[in-house]
Amino acid sequence: MKHNVKIGVVCLARKTFDYNAAFEIYKGKMEDLKKIENVEWCFIEDLVIEIEDAKNAAQRISSFGVDGLVIISGTFHLGHLALILNKEIRKPILLWAFNELPYNGGKIRLNSVCGVNLNASNLYKSGCDNFMCIVSDTIDSKWIDALRMKKSLESAHIGLVGYNAHGFFNLGTEPLSTYKNTGVLVDHYEIADMYSNKVGKEELEGAIENVKNIFDCSCVTEEQVKKVAYLVESAKKFMSNNSLDAIAVRCWPEFAATYGISPCAAMSILQDMGYITACEGDVEAALSMYAIKAAGGDKPFLADLSQVNLEEDYALMWHCGVAPAGLWDGKSVRSLDTYFAGGKGVTADFVMKSGEITIMRIDSARGKTRVFVEKGQAIPMEKELKGTYAKVKFDKHIKDILNTVTSKGIAHHVAMVYGDYVDVFKKFANLQGFEVIE
Repeated sequence: MKHNVKIGVVCLARKTFDYNAAFEIYKGKMEDLKKIENVEWCFIEDLVIEIEDAKNAAQRISSFGVDGLVIISGTFHLGHLALILNKEIRKPILLWAFNELPYNGGKIRLNSVCGVNLNASNLYKSGCDNFMCIVSDTIDSKWIDALRMKKSLESAHIGLVGYNAHGFFNLGTEPLSTYKNTGVLVDHYEIADMYSNKVGKEELEGAIENVKNIFDCSCVTEEQVKKVAYLVESAKKFMSNNSLDAIAVRCWPEFAATYGISPCAAMSILQDMGYITACEGDVEAALSMYAIKAAGGDKPFLADLSQVNLEEDYALMWHCGVAPAGLWDGKSVRSLDTYFAGGKGVTADFVMKSGEITIMRIDSARGKTRVFVEKGQAIPMEKELKGTYAKVKFDKHIKDILNTVTSKGIAHHVAMVYGDYVDVFKKFANLQGFEVIE
C-alpha cells in the first residue's frame, strides 16, 4: 500500500484568455485526481485569478497541512500568484500545464505552457529549487510517489539494533545528519531487545507451522526451526512496542553467539509480511527500503553486487539469505540451511523470481547524500549456492555499473525491488536535494 500524502491543488488563470474553458478542464481534472489512492486533496475549487485569490488559497492550503502543492496554469496568469503560494506554503511544487486547445479565431486560448515557464523562472530566480514541471493531460503520478517517499522518511522511526557489522565502516551514519537530511529519527537498541520478548505457546506453535509451510527444513534441527519462529514473533513485538517503521540489525558476529542462530531466516519471513529489516546495521539501506515501500514497491530487500561476469554482462545480486520468502522463483527448493557461524547461521536459500527490477540506495559520503539507481532484468538461473539471489542483466553494461559503484564509493548494499521505479527514485532525489548517481 502506498504511503498517504496530503496535496493542495490550485488552478491559475487570467480573463484575457479562455478561462471558462480552463475551468471546465480543471473540474474534470479534480474528479480524476480524486481516484488516486491514498491522497488527501485540498482543492481550491474556483480559479485563482487575482492576488487576493492567491492569498486566500495559500492560507487555506497551508492550514490543511499539505505535503506538496500542485499549481496548474489553466491559462497564462499573473506572475505574483505562484510566488504568493510558495511564500506561504513552502512545500514541493508540481507546475502543471495543460495541452493547448484548438485555436479559436486565430487566438491562442490557454497559453498554459507559457504560464508554467513564467512560474518556473520566477521560482528559480527567487532561489526556490523544489519544483518540477509537466505539460500533460494527466498529473505526474511519479511525482506523487516521490512525494510519498519524502513524506514517509519525514515521519519514520528507525531502530539500529546493535551497531554496524564488524568492519563495515562504510555503512555508518551520524544520527543528527540523518535527521537533518531526511527527517528520520534513529534510535539505538541492544541486540537482545529483538529476541527477548515473551511469545506465548500458541503463538509459537503457529509460527513454527508457518516456517515449515514456507521452507524445506530438512537441513536444520527442530530447535533451530523453533528459534526462527520465536524470533519472528519476538521481533514483531519489538517493532510494535517501540513504534519502529524499520530496523537495521547487527546480525553478526554476536547475534548467533548470543541467541543461538543468526536472524537471516526470520528476517526473510518478516520481510514477506511487510516489515522492513536491513542487515549488518545498515541504516541507509533501511531508509532506502522504507522509502521504496512508501512508493508502492512490493517487498523491497537488501542485496549485494556479489559477482559480475564481464564477458556475459550480468551480475549476481546476492545476500546471505534474507530476501522476502514470497519472491521465490517457484522452481528452486526454498529451504533453510546453516552454512556459516559454525552451523548457527540459519538462512533462507532460494533463487528469486524473474522480472524487471530496480536497485536504489540512499548513500552518504563526504558530507553529501546521494541516490544511486539502476534498472535491469532478473533472469532464470539454477540454484547453485546458499542464500537468496537473482541473476540480473542491467540496462547498462555491468562493467560500467561496477565502475560507477567503485569510483563513487557507493556502499556494498543496495535496496532491490521488482518493477521500474527509476523515474520515481530520481524525482525523490530531486525533492530531497540529493545528487543522483547512475
